[in-house]
Amino acid sequence: MLEIIYQDEYLIAINKPHGLLVHQSSIARDATEFALQMLRDQVGKHVSPVHRLDRKTSGILLFALDKVTEVAMQQQFMNAETEKKYLAILRGFSPDAMDIDYPLAKENGTLQEAFTAFRTLQRAEIEVPFGKHLTSRYSLVEARPTTGRMHQLRKHFSHILHPIIGDRTHGCNKQNKLFLEKWNMTTMLLHASELSFIHPITSAPVHLKAELHDEFKRVMDFLKMKV
Repeated sequence: MLEIIYQDEYLIAINKPHGLLVHQSSIARDATEFALQMLRDQVGKHVSPVHRLDRKTSGILLFALDKVTEVAMQQQFMNAETEKKYLAILRGFSPDAMDIDYPLAKENGTLQEAFTAFRTLQRAEIEVPFGKHLTSRYSLVEARPTTGRMHQLRKHFSHILHPIIGDRTHGCNKQNKLFLEKWNMTTMLLHASELSFIHPITSAPVHLKAELHDEFKRVMDFLKMKV
C-alpha cells in the first residue's frame, strides 16, 4: 500500500517510492504498477495528479479528488506559488550555498528560464578509491526549485558538475557503476521532502513532509550523514 501523508475531501498526498511511475507512459512500457491506479484503488476514488515526479524520484506527490481542485492546484504549481524542498546526494563537495539560474531547453529546443537555490547540509569523504583519487566525496543538499522544468534539478546539478548519485541520464556513469557494484544501489538519490501551499478551497496554509525511504537512508548510513 502507498503511504498517505495527507488527505481531506479535496486533496490527497502520498510519499511516492523510488521507481514508481505516476501514470502509464509510452517511454516506460516495462512498468506494470502506477501511483495513479494504485492510489485510486486504495482509496476507492478518482484521483488526478496535480504535478509530476520522475520515476526514480521519491517523495511528496499530490493528487486532487475533483476537477475544480485539480485545476486550482495545477495553477499554483504553474505560477510558482508553491514552495518545494528536495533532498539529494551529489558527487563531490558542493558549495555551501548557490543559486543556479540556468535556462533549460524543451523538447522542441525552446529555452525556458529555470531557477534552483540550494544549500549544502553535510559532506562526506570515504576511503573508497575513485579514478585517480584515493577517496570518494559526496554532499547532501537541500534544493528549492522555484520553477518546475522537466528534470530541472537533475540538469542543474549536472550543469555545476555535482550530479545526483543514481541519475543515469544526467549523472556520472562511473559513480553509478560504483554504487551498483559496491553497495548494490540503483536508486536515484533525489527525494521531494517538503511541500507548502495555500489550500485552493479552504485558503488554509498546508505544509507537507515526507520521510526518506529506506534505500536513501541506507546510503546516508554508510556515508555517515544525518538530516
